Amino acid sequence: MAVYKSPSSLPSHCSDIHTKIADNGAIRPSLVACRATSQKWTILEATSELSKPHQIILNGQSFKDEFSMEYEQKLKDIREILKSEELENQIESLMLVDAIQRLDVDYHFQEEIEAVLRRHYMEATTSFDGYTLHDLSLFFRLLREHGFSISADIFNKFKGKDGVFEGKLKQDIRGLMELYEAAQLVTEGEDILDEAAKFSGKIVSGRLKHPYHRSIARFTAKKYIRDFQGINGWRKTLKELAKMNISVAKTGNQQELAKISKWWKNLGLAQELKQARNQPLKWYTWSMASLSDPSMSEQRLELTKSITFIYIIDDIFDLYGTPEELTVFTRAVHMWDYAIVQMLPKPMKMCYKALLDTTNDIGYKIYKKHGYNPIDSLKSAWGSLCDAFLVEAKWFASVYLPTSHEYLENGKVSSGVHVVLVHLFFLLGVNRKTGGAVQVDDISELISSVAAILRLWDDFGSAKDEQQDENDGSYIECYMKENPGSTIETVREHVIDMISSDWKHLNKECFRLNKNSSSSSFTKASLNFARMVPLMYSYDDNHQLPILEEFINSTLFDDTFLVHRP
Repeated sequence: MAVYKSPSSLPSHCSDIHTKIADNGAIRPSLVACRATSQKWTILEATSELSKPHQIILNGQSFKDEFSMEYEQKLKDIREILKSEELENQIESLMLVDAIQRLDVDYHFQEEIEAVLRRHYMEATTSFDGYTLHDLSLFFRLLREHGFSISADIFNKFKGKDGVFEGKLKQDIRGLMELYEAAQLVTEGEDILDEAAKFSGKIVSGRLKHPYHRSIARFTAKKYIRDFQGINGWRKTLKELAKMNISVAKTGNQQELAKISKWWKNLGLAQELKQARNQPLKWYTWSMASLSDPSMSEQRLELTKSITFIYIIDDIFDLYGTPEELTVFTRAVHMWDYAIVQMLPKPMKMCYKALLDTTNDIGYKIYKKHGYNPIDSLKSAWGSLCDAFLVEAKWFASVYLPTSHEYLENGKVSSGVHVVLVHLFFLLGVNRKTGGAVQVDDISELISSVAAILRLWDDFGSAKDEQQDENDGSYIECYMKENPGSTIETVREHVIDMISSDWKHLNKECFRLNKNSSSSSFTKASLNFARMVPLMYSYDDNHQLPILEEFINSTLFDDTFLVHRP
């Protein structure tokens, strides 16, 4: 469809992805590997050192060799340091927590990190005497990230009598960099953090193009390892652990990609719907980025399956049906009944049955693991998605251009984010882990914020990719129609401001949910999903996605930091 683009819009050069795996589903002696290039994304077969016996804790099996024993020892060493009083001062314990998070190994130490931060929170004073700009900014960022209630007013101590940040702070580059990082956790109405971002950003934004809060830690960890200072004590141990962790994660992700590719091939939809996208690598990338913990293999696999159907159903609405046929398909999804298959047009039959099979299976797996079957919530999410797709199909068929508000409200649903995060909520067992304190309805505002970020970035990036400054059926065109005389540049600035506002709202929802630590895995995954959006839609002048390609190659196939054993 030329207009009302879905979140899965990607140029044609990213299609035709194939995987070579053994007929029995096992990875052949050499692991499946892939390479994202500027021309096309292909999955190739390549020899990998990771197929050697030093693999550990994959698919529930442990391999007690030298590598795994060393890995476990380093985990134990860091855990003991977090629990001990060995660190030189309180701020060093915060620096350790920060480094653990930036190196993307924090999922190993959740209880210990929580204990460290709670101790800091209980010992903090209202005056924060003796705290430097760097130290207070780090304190604020870490505690707010983990759901502790802390006011941004603590930064008033760095303002002069005129109510603005003191000029002498401009010499404190290290402090300004941490202040800029802390300011990314702003919520609506926190003017002091907006001021802090503006004040520090003038000096350090060039050095911090990718603030931690807006970045995928898995993506930035390698650079952090290279820049990581210190060869003794916990810094040396943590650096070695991070390198080993990259090996472990990469191995598991490669094996999962092989499983997804086999599942997708056996599903048969690529053969039945030849015009639809065939991109298991891209679909899996969403899940890999959102859920970085190696132990969440099952959740990544099941989430990828739901993401796959968002793309495929989007293509059905774009390429395979008239408005009347799509109305029948939408009604069928709401009814969720295998008996309706025969009523559907041929291209839709296999997809409909596969959707029901896959979603019912996901619901059953959640039931076995967490004790309840969320199928009603999952069915409702799919019905809402198809409703939104149908609205866009009717707009397109009637050449109707909605208002910008009307477009965005429907576009947030057609982004597919609601489907993804509802599945994620139940796959992670949030309802059970919180003892029912957090229900699926409690995440509606968070979903809305992530969906708005994705929809606006999608339109922003697609417009640049397709060189369509207008008449592209996007939010940009709808807004320009309502505001005659506005230029594409001013409208894009308006969209960037809207994305910034949605990030503030997302921050607020995450902080609220993080007050219950049992929901932290869900909020982290939701944030990672939002962080992944710019990578998916940042086109360059050649209409390619170089940052996404770099992310995939870095996390799946670049062996720069792999730890090899003879």
